[in-house]
This record gives sequence, structure tokens and C-alpha cells, in this order.
Amino acid sequence: MLRKHRQMRMKIHEMLDACIFAASFLLAYLLRANPSVVEFLGRPPITFETYAWLFLLIPASALILEAQGFYERPVLGSRWTTAWLLFKGCVFSTIALTLVLFFFKVFIARFIPLWFGAISFGLIFLKEELVRLGLKSKIAREQLTRRFVLVGTDEELKRMWADFRSRPSEGMEIAAEFNLSQTPVGQLVNVLHEYSVNGVILSARHTHFEQVESVIKACEMEGVEVWLVADFFKTQISRTSFDDFFGRPVMVFRTTPEASWQSVSKEALDFIGALVLLILFSPAFLSVTLLIKLTSPGPVLFRQKRAGLNGQPFTMYKFRTMVTDAEMRQDELAKMNEMEGPVFKMTNDPRVTRVGRWLRKFSLDEFPQLLNVLRGEMSLVGPRPLPVEQVKRFNDVAHRRRLSVKPGMTCLWQVSGRNDVKDFRDWVRLDLEYIDNWSFWLDLKILWRTVPIVLTGAGAK
Repeated sequence: MLRKHRQMRMKIHEMLDACIFAASFLLAYLLRANPSVVEFLGRPPITFETYAWLFLLIPASALILEAQGFYERPVLGSRWTTAWLLFKGCVFSTIALTLVLFFFKVFIARFIPLWFGAISFGLIFLKEELVRLGLKSKIAREQLTRRFVLVGTDEELKRMWADFRSRPSEGMEIAAEFNLSQTPVGQLVNVLHEYSVNGVILSARHTHFEQVESVIKACEMEGVEVWLVADFFKTQISRTSFDDFFGRPVMVFRTTPEASWQSVSKEALDFIGALVLLILFSPAFLSVTLLIKLTSPGPVLFRQKRAGLNGQPFTMYKFRTMVTDAEMRQDELAKMNEMEGPVFKMTNDPRVTRVGRWLRKFSLDEFPQLLNVLRGEMSLVGPRPLPVEQVKRFNDVAHRRRLSVKPGMTCLWQVSGRNDVKDFRDWVRLDLEYIDNWSFWLDLKILWRTVPIVLTGAGAK
């Protein structure tokens, strides 16, 4: 099944499940507001207006299900898998609802979140069973199953058959295969007529483009759609997507995450999170400013050119933690560098001031970078930006791939050992692991794990 079809099906299920979650919350309220229940519990009756605003939060439960991989599973797969993923999603939704109520100091009957989780589980599982029953019916199989012809050379046909057997897809049936190395393209039309196919899957890795064009033209005349498996080039990291350039189709090879609702959510989180943190911690920033000003001569903020997205230089801000001539003295301390590679790290650096050592321990010196986040030069989560001069000394071209995403204030390196990492290659490995596995949920996980590290000063130098 094409990714576009999978995403469309997933969005439909997400909208249905969001409505079910909202209905579950309403049912939970009605159960709690029932006079007999109120009398049994001995609690005063509750008004719906108190909780109506919580409906705005209910659709987020469908996103929690998506994060659990609920919509990635086969529709006709194991019931146990469906039940387990749904159970986890409902539990997390109930916990999330409870936490929101706690933080916003909304006093709600504790039975409502519990009933909400139980009812939503039962209703969504019932929906999945009805969908399963419908898809297994004879009418659904006849109407929804699409028949395809595989077209390619011997090697390509074997590879496509192997793909279908390893990852069977509901609603797809291979009616026949057409070997381009043994049969003239002109006879493809007879195959299309014989099997009344809905589409042709054409692999073109070892096929001449003239043959590809002939196949597409033949299907075009028949009104049959063609899926061109356009893996002409072997790539190790890049993911392929399709777009158009002024109406002309293009293949896009990218190693960074594709634009999606998750990337939009990341941008929103960066801006809103940075703004809220700046407002909340502004009194602390003022105190730090006074401490630096009173304890050592020089500016309060340290400004340095760092390599941003794709190596674009930008001015990064930090609270100054070193003496004013720290950069000029770095050469004389080079032999004491504890990090293998182009970066410089040193325990008990003599250039660090007394206040600076305390600021570094709790990462308070990094907070002015919230200004860089607001300016769009950095993100809350991403590979740490390195000085431009250090980037120029990269001895491995592959290291530059860490510059393919916007730099951040924290990343896997900070939550996986921080300054205990001694080799720059391990640092890069963690950054590339982040890039290759990025998701909005991974960002939230890293931010969550960063909090105790900052509060305890773990691994700081």
C-alpha cells in the first residue's frame, strides 16, 4: 500500500478515535452525574460546565495512540496486539488527563478520568472489531481488493515478490506478473484485459527507460495507474520522496526528517517553550547577571560564532563563565584537552570563574540561548552547535551531517553521559542517532530526561 493511502487511512481512524475519546469523556461525566451514583457516593452533584473545556484536550489522546504505533499495525492482525497497544494508549491518556487537571488545579471527581479510560478502551476496541468484521466480509473483499500486475525483469520480479511476502498488505492482490526481459511490451495490454487489473507496479532499476516509457504509455491508454518503483540509485541513508518542480516530477533524496505535522509541532514547541521559559526565569536571569557583574570584570553575555543549520554561522549567547581572555589562552591549554577530536573539553579549566563553575554545573550559562531559539537559529532539542573554527577542523566528512538539522540546547549527548563522553566520534554517533530516529515524541522524551540532569548537575564540568 502506498504511504499516501496509509496516511489517509490513519487520519480517518485518528479522527474517529478522537470523537470516541470525546464521547467517552461525556459518558464518564454522565455516569458520575447520575443521581443514583451521586447518592451512592455521598458526593454533591457536579455541573458539566466545569469540565466542558477539557474537550479541547481529548483529541490529543488519538496522538498518544499514534505514538504507541497503534495505527501502524495490520488492520487484520493479532487482537492481542490491538488490545495491548490500545490499553497502553488509554492508560497514558488517563494519566495525561489527570496531570493536566492537577497542574491547572481543576478539582474533578476522580471517577471521571478512570471511567474515561475504561470506556474509551471498550468503545475503540469495539470499533476495531467492527472494522475487522467488515473487512472480512465477502462484499468488502470484492469491493476493496485491488488487483495489480508486477512488471520488471527476472531479478526485479523476484525482489518485488519477496517484498510482498514479507510485508503483506490488506486490500492488495497480485493477479499476474509480466517479464520485460522475455515478453514484448506490446503484449502487456492483453494481460491488463485478461485480469481486469486496477494497477501496474513497475520496477525500473535494470530496465531501459524506453521500455519504462512504453509501459506507462500502454497503461495510460487503458486508464490503468502505474506505480513506478524508482529505486534507480542505491542509497545508504537518504530517504526518497516525490515532489514537483514547476509541474515537473522530481525525486527528493533527504537524510533529514520530512516536513510534517511533527516538524510543525517542533517549531511551535520551540517558540512557545522558549518564550515561557524566558518569562518564568527572568528574575533568575537578573540575579545571574548581577552575580557575574559583581564577581568578575567583563561583559555579562559571552557571544561566539557557532555553526548552525547546514553550517550557517550565527551568534550564540551564553552567560559568561570564563575570564575575558579565555579564547586567547586556549592554545596554551590544548595539550590538556580531554576530548578526542576537533572539540575542546577540560576538567577544572583554570579559565572558569568561581561563579562560572556554579553556573556550568546547573547549565544556567546556557539559558540565554533561549533568545537564539526565539530567533529561529536554534531549537530546544538538537545537536549542540560547535564553534565555526572547530567545524572547519572536522577530519571526517560524515561528521558534517550533524549540521543537517537545526542545533539545539540539549540532545542525546546531554542525556547519555554528557561530558563523560571522551571521543568526538561517540558524540557525533549520538547526534546522528537522534537525526535518523527523530520524532516529536523523541524531543519530548529528551526534554523530560534533561530536567533531572540540569537540577542535579550530573556530568557537568
